[in-house]
Amino acid sequence: MQITKQQNGDSLIIVPAGRLDTTTAPQLESEEIAANVVNVVLDMTDVEYVSSAGLRVILSLHKKMKSRGKLVVKNINDTVIEVFNVTGFSNILNIE
Repeated sequence: MQITKQQNGDSLIIVPAGRLDTTTAPQLESEEIAANVVNVVLDMTDVEYVSSAGLRVILSLHKKMKSRGKLVVKNINDTVIEVFNVTGFSNILNIE
């Protein structure tokens, strides 16, 4: 998985590409988020698949950002949004 980040002031855009699964989820989880960041956008344009390990990392990021700002997840493909709907994540996350 490749992850690109772009910070603009107190906002951070994280763009993972590939599969977010047991093998790659730790890579996303280990991404540093600067202390001054209050808004994170997780751009899922290039994510083709999310496993339960990937869901755990996204939920962890959501909880971390809830205490200091917000997380927005956007550009989700049909396969991943179906996983979010079945697991209830679409009711928890801010999805655009």
